[in-house]
Amino acid sequence: MKLPNKQTLLGLLPDALALTRGDRSERSAYLTFDDGPNPTFTPPLLDLLAQHDAQASFFLIGDQVERHPGIVERIVAEGHLIGNHSYDHPHFDRLPLSEQIAQVERTDRLLARFDGRPRHRFRTPRGVVPLRLLARFARERRGITYWSYDSLDYDDHPVDRLAAALERHGLRNGEIVLMHDDSARAEGILRRLLPQWRDQGIALRALPEEPA
Repeated sequence: MKLPNKQTLLGLLPDALALTRGDRSERSAYLTFDDGPNPTFTPPLLDLLAQHDAQASFFLIGDQVERHPGIVERIVAEGHLIGNHSYDHPHFDRLPLSEQIAQVERTDRLLARFDGRPRHRFRTPRGVVPLRLLARFARERRGITYWSYDSLDYDDHPVDRLAAALERHGLRNGEIVLMHDDSARAEGILRRLLPQWRDQGIALRALPEEPA
């Protein structure tokens, strides 16, 4: 018997604890980008999103935020959500809970300088979701943001192949798409698909903010 995957299991939890899909009531979807900000790849991606009136969510790594604050300022100024993707992208399953929390809190403090919010949507590095962290977040009424579709743009596949796979899948209402802004692959995929989604009447929105 095939066991359910992590995405399926997280989808059984309340959205406030593990978000795998956004608002399903509207013809809208959510592009999310991990591992930035990147001075080479994030600015042209922002240009492309602006051209198509698309909002998105950027899950940022703290030490990259320190290196490239101007890009973070631009992300916020252009109406996108900034999220927490840890301070230096460690293997969370190899860290004690105290160090996991330290990674989250340190990055929250950095991001607060840009949007004034005390805490932010959090996505764990590499999609690892330690149970102790999930339990701690549940006590704090905080959630982990996951995804419903993985673009696989972190693998060295041709952009046309990645775009065709997402094109075949289509965007369901509330779809959360995992992408990355540390290579040109996300931009390449979206140059092909953003015009199609616009013609299909799909609004691309930023995720709602993490409740304070």
